[in-house]
Amino acid sequence: MRKWHSGRDTRKIHRWGALLVSIPFLIVIITGLLLQLKKEVEWIQPNTEEVAIDTLSIRFSDILSISQGVLEAQIKDWSDIDRLDVRPDKGIVKVRAKNRWEIQIDLERGTILKTAYRRSDIIEQLHDGSWFHDAAKLWVFLPTGVIVLILWLSGMYLFFVPILFKRSRRR
Repeated sequence: MRKWHSGRDTRKIHRWGALLVSIPFLIVIITGLLLQLKKEVEWIQPNTEEVAIDTLSIRFSDILSISQGVLEAQIKDWSDIDRLDVRPDKGIVKVRAKNRWEIQIDLERGTILKTAYRRSDIIEQLHDGSWFHDAAKLWVFLPTGVIVLILWLSGMYLFFVPILFKRSRRR
């Protein structure tokens, strides 16, 4: 059995680990940067409108019928809606269609404030690996995170050991 050579073997682990996770980690970096900007860039996620309201006066049936009027969202019934995001403090409800279109509706008057395609959800799925397959989260992206942690540790080792070695030789 070969003897462990700390510097040489750490560099090998660092080099091969970096190569192994290069594609998944690049995806995590790029999507993470995009997600950092989701509140600033409307292309990623539509800005949330705000209206002053006195009462929340529309019903769920009104929300569905208003949403059905937005052709891009392709909503025929409740099964075409992924979720409702109710924001009483802002006076709106966000209707997220399964095809990623978002409709923002005034909770008092029932008027459409904004319709836009929402990309942040697909970017989040790419970021955690679930866009590829549910198993990719645990079998590709989780190990990538572990390997990146090892790369960080080995990088710190490769950075500080020569500095510490030089200091000890001066003494």
